[in-house]
Amino acid sequence: MMLLSQLNHGEAGQVLEVAVCGTLRRHLLNLGLVPGSTIKMVRRSPLGDPVAYRIRGATLALRKQEADKISIRRLTDEF
Repeated sequence: MMLLSQLNHGEAGQVLEVAVCGTLRRHLLNLGLVPGSTIKMVRRSPLGDPVAYRIRGATLALRKQEADKISIRRLTDEF
């Protein structure tokens, strides 16, 4: 188990837990960031924050502070 923020460029993981509360949690769940989903790190901004992730065909930008609250399991196969 690791945090979403620990993924490197091109790596993928399976979402295990979204430990965010309130409207942000609801927004992330509506975007498909639910346990069991596969997520891939696709781009880091020039200053390192936010980071773009690909999930269910959509690109989602998250700040490190938010990605630190999402637990994943790293996947070894290409996404």
